[in-house]
Amino acid sequence: MLAETICSAVSAAGLGIAAVAAYRKRFLAATRIAAYALVPVALVLTGAVEWVSTMVLDPAVWAGFGLLGLSWVLFMTTRAIERRRLGAGEGSAGAVKPSKAAKAAKASPGREAVAPAESAPVPGRGARPQPASRQAPAAPADDFSDIEAILKKHGI
Repeated sequence: MLAETICSAVSAAGLGIAAVAAYRKRFLAATRIAAYALVPVALVLTGAVEWVSTMVLDPAVWAGFGLLGLSWVLFMTTRAIERRRLGAGEGSAGAVKPSKAAKAAKASPGREAVAPAESAPVPGRGARPQPASRQAPAAPADDFSDIEAILKKHGI
């Protein structure tokens, strides 16, 4: 009963603020405030406030939330320990052991991963066509010639 009274008072105050905003010709803000002000009364009329208040005051519900929290903490702790073990090079009991080929690839220092060559775009997939030949990067003298031309143009 107290919750319903509080919700009604909050809604009345919100509608009063909306009326003041509308008086100041701020109709969009007034409409938004009125919409928010009607939510508490709507929750009371739908019975959601009564349902929440009975749930909050029930000790069995709090015990359930406590058990959910405990299970979450245990789950996160085991995940953190598992990640530390895997990061240190140890595998967990359920982890798949690497094959001989994978071990040999790790052991040989000469074989490292190489990035694949650039692939051509697939026609019809919205890719822009690339120019037929790409120009090699310009020599440093060419770069300075452009700058020199700009400086000469401005009399520097």
